[in-house]
Amino acid sequence: MSSLLDFLKEQISPEVVRGLASNLGESTDSVQQALQTGSTVMLTTLASKAHDQGFLSQIMNLISNLSSRSAMGAAAGGGSSVTSTVSQAGSTFLNMLFGGNLSAIQGKIAEVSGIRSSSAGTILASAAPMVLGALSSKISTEGLTTSGLGSMLSAELPRLRSLLPSGFSIPGLSSVSSQVSQVHDEVRSKATGWLWPVVILGVLLLAGLIWFFNRGKSTSLGTFFQTSLPGGIVLNIPENGVENKLLAFIKDPSTQANSDTWFDFDRLLFDTNSATLQPSSEEQLQNIANILKAYPNVHIRIGGYTDNQGDAAANLKLSQARADNAMHGIIALGVDSSRMDAVGYGEDHPVADNSTEAGRSQNRRISMRVTQK
Repeated sequence: MSSLLDFLKEQISPEVVRGLASNLGESTDSVQQALQTGSTVMLTTLASKAHDQGFLSQIMNLISNLSSRSAMGAAAGGGSSVTSTVSQAGSTFLNMLFGGNLSAIQGKIAEVSGIRSSSAGTILASAAPMVLGALSSKISTEGLTTSGLGSMLSAELPRLRSLLPSGFSIPGLSSVSSQVSQVHDEVRSKATGWLWPVVILGVLLLAGLIWFFNRGKSTSLGTFFQTSLPGGIVLNIPENGVENKLLAFIKDPSTQANSDTWFDFDRLLFDTNSATLQPSSEEQLQNIANILKAYPNVHIRIGGYTDNQGDAAANLKLSQARADNAMHGIIALGVDSSRMDAVGYGEDHPVADNSTEAGRSQNRRISMRVTQK
């Protein structure tokens, strides 16, 4: 039984490579390298998320809308021959995998392949349907369920990581895995009896620090469950999370859009004193994007808030930048920009006491309200 990557390499025929090289004005060797690297990066990223059944369910739903034959044939003549349906599926797949890191991935592929960044983007867009096609064929021929797909991807992850170009790091994935690998190697080669208590103590201290810095933000999100949206997308969301609250509001015929009903995002994280969203925020942005696409009449406003520490004007600017970035993250996932706006409110409208750290933590938030149902 061939691996996913081996199966996929068979689809990257000389005709595919020559067609892309001719359209892009790049060498065939460089295009071949970029196609193989892009495909490996996509499969590695997908395999790294094999434990997330909700994410895999979304992938399965995406694949179910395509046949293996159409997905693989779509890229044969380059980007111009890709049908709109397959092209959209490929774009959705790339956003699901990489989110806000897509530009960085594109740049890295361009760097290791010796091509222009714009060419790398076209090659990724062409490779994505082929990867979906390879997955579709595997799922069909082997009768894989979501759980079976996860098991297969998990088994292939070590080999996929080993095939990444030397020095190639996937934002939010490879840097962490390489650090873990380095620590593992060092402990294995140097550890003696006295070292293990130190390692255990370090783990306990780290856990304590994580608890300390997050204690003011911890909320009970409840049990995660799967829910289906119109169109067949399945979300894996917490029962007390913002996604479930937004869905309940949208579905309830007795609720009307108003200026008072706000829903706080509960899994958006920014770098300290920055508007840069952390990679862990991508899951919730994707969920909100999927909800908005499932209910095309719904419009929202995103609001940014800070505590009252520091300069009020700087706080207002930061809150606007964070609200803007959250909105742009959803737009990048395929939601029309005309359906959203973003407003920074700074330190106005606190929901908790700014005299305590716990209260200030609650006041530093991103919220949204429905402006049209």
